[in-house]
Amino acid sequence: MNLARQEAFSAALHGAGPLVGTPEPRLDIHRNNRMASLAASLAIAFPATLRIVGEDYFHAMAREFIQASPPRGPVLLAYGDELPDFIAAFPPAADIPYLADVARIEAAVTRAYHAQDALPLGVEDLQWLNGPGAQDVRLRLHAAVFVLRSPFPAATLWEHNLAADWVPVADWRGEDVVVCRPQMEVLVRVLPPGAGDFLQALMGGHSLGEAAARVASEGFDLPAALAFAFAQGLARPDVDTGPVAGVADVFGGGIS
Repeated sequence: MNLARQEAFSAALHGAGPLVGTPEPRLDIHRNNRMASLAASLAIAFPATLRIVGEDYFHAMAREFIQASPPRGPVLLAYGDELPDFIAAFPPAADIPYLADVARIEAAVTRAYHAQDALPLGVEDLQWLNGPGAQDVRLRLHAAVFVLRSPFPAATLWEHNLAADWVPVADWRGEDVVVCRPQMEVLVRVLPPGAGDFLQALMGGHSLGEAAARVASEGFDLPAALAFAFAQGLARPDVDTGPVAGVADVFGGGIS
């Protein structure tokens, strides 16, 4: 099958019209098989989302999403990244306002799983941030780190809906969440107060001092936030000391 024929066949599968030389009933079989395969792929990637709404609802929603956002290529590793935003704008899901945020966690889990590997800093490396000029250090976060902010207990809902024995959520306060993969396993953790602002500031290129100053939460504890980040393997060794020469080589030569 030449390229032009492949493109025409792909367009026909997405409902762009008939395909010359292929009977419509046969094309319908291909369309149905492709739709079922993509919906099954989404169900695997979004198990908690599926459990919240049920199989019939999820597959009906998945079909709507696939029609609106078909895959752009043959590789499906990242297919579904746009599903959370689709859910947020999907009228039938308006009465489940937390559903999109649960889906955002699941999309981040997939992205973290396939992110580039990098050796993280550990808790033992915290000692190097006690010296003068530490506030000017710019930590670079692991490529598999994703921070999500939700007015709902999204991580708790995600966790409860993956458990074999479902239990209701008792505390409905919002959660800031980090998804990360410091080693082989993807982790989902609820962040302590202010840590979401802090990590997002670090991801924006701010130094430790600048990032801490941008945190609005009164309960923010910088040492605790750093301890959490290092314990969860969120930071990479290739940190930048900024203008402070006295902090050079504090991570065993990993500073650029």
